[in-house]
This record gives sequence, structure tokens and C-alpha cells, in this order.
Amino acid sequence: MPETVVYETLLTRREGSLAHITLNRPELHNAFNDTLVAELTHVLEAVEHEDSIHAVLLTGAGKSFCAGADTRWMRGMAASSKLENKEDALRLARLMRVLNFLSKPTIARVNGATYGGGIGLVSCCDIAIGSADASFALSEVKLGLVPATIAPYVVAAIGLRHARRLFVSGEVFDADHAAKIGLLHEVVAADQLDATIDGVLKALDRTGPLARREAKRLALHMGDMERTSASRMDAHNAELIARLRISKEGQEGLGAFLDKRAPEWMGPDSG
Repeated sequence: MPETVVYETLLTRREGSLAHITLNRPELHNAFNDTLVAELTHVLEAVEHEDSIHAVLLTGAGKSFCAGADTRWMRGMAASSKLENKEDALRLARLMRVLNFLSKPTIARVNGATYGGGIGLVSCCDIAIGSADASFALSEVKLGLVPATIAPYVVAAIGLRHARRLFVSGEVFDADHAAKIGLLHEVVAADQLDATIDGVLKALDRTGPLARREAKRLALHMGDMERTSASRMDAHNAELIARLRISKEGQEGLGAFLDKRAPEWMGPDSG
């Protein structure tokens, strides 16, 4: 991990063999934009090739973990062509793929609100510990869209049955429900989050580096998650989200969200 690089959207530091990565857009609830996607991908790829780093801790600055895509980024999506939207989706898909298949153990420190792509990040981490006051939603359908890019990882984390409900309802759920369905491994009080993660890190320190790497690869293989097939799925899902973003419904959903009004499919009496 390049320690001398100053990032626009991230804070990074080393603590022994642990790499700390903090999404650092607290005023925007650490929402994604092009820069965050590029910088996080770059850092994770650097970590992959740094033998002295044995684990990665991912969290968010301020009160949120990650609130999905930011408003300016979504405005750009709405105005872009299908090809531009597909390329955008492929960049996010690459980030998720890099995180999911990173050879080092990854821990999500879920400190607050986690929506859309933020749930993708949590799903791609090996271990997810959440604060009791965290909240979650896969709210893309409310915009006339679907969580296509993150779908393979979310389904792997929570299972098909729970994904079918949450993908189509877009409803908000709490940390206890996130643990119940497998998105979080553990839920603790906010003031116990760091102590709990320290316990996990101590457990990791007692394991062999080669065994850790092979154990993670084994688990992914047993779950039919392979890097090559994931890349093919990413291409398919990027095509899907690009098509939906430029569709009439997608344009209306994004426009309604940006204009802070109800989309037309909710009708004039919706409140």
C-alpha cells in the first residue's frame, strides 16, 4: 500500500501488518463517485502485491459506512449514453471483484448507514462486524434500477431467498436483520466495535499466511466463485444496468430522485 500517496477520497495507514482503508467523504456519507472507485481499486491492487500486509480493514469516516452512489455521480449517469454507463458499471464491477478475490483477509467495520454499493463492499469482505445502529437498503428499484453490479456478491452473502425479497422491495433493514440474513457476522454496540475487531485480528494473527490465503481460495471455490466466471458475469450485469439507466423508467426514477419528487409510477396521491 503506497504510504506516501495522498488520496482525495480515502484515508490509508499501516498498523503493523494491517492495512487500514477509510472511505473519506463523510459529508456525503462516503458515497461512491468515479474518484473513490478508482482510488479504492488502486489501493486494493497495491495491497495484493504487498507481502508484508496480512489483512485489510475497511470502514467509513463519520457516521456512515457507505451510502451508495452520490448525487452528482447519479446525475452524470442519467445524462450519459448506454456505452458510457456500461463502462462506468464495469469500473465499479472491477472494484468489487478485486475486493472479493483479494488474497488477504478483509474485514468490514460497518460503522453506520450502508446502502446500495456499500452493501456490495460489505458482501465482498471476508468478515463483517457491524454497529448496532447501522442501517441498510438495496434501494435501486426505487430509482427504476437494479443492484446488478453487486448482485453476485450480495447473493453469495445473504442467499437467494433473502436477495429476492430485498432486491424487489428496496426496504430499509437494521443491523440485527443484517446479521440474521448473513450480511453481518456480528452486531455490537458502537463503542464495542473496535474491541470486537481487535479480537478478530488477534485470531487471524494465530493463523499461517499461506493457510489463510488457501483457505479463502478454498471457500470461494466451494461457493462456485471464480475470478474468470465473475468477470463474465460482470460484463453481463454491466450491460443490464446500462440498459436500465437509459430506459424510460430508469430516467424517470433517477430524475425523480434528483428532483426530490415521487416518480410517476407512484401516482399523484403517493406520499
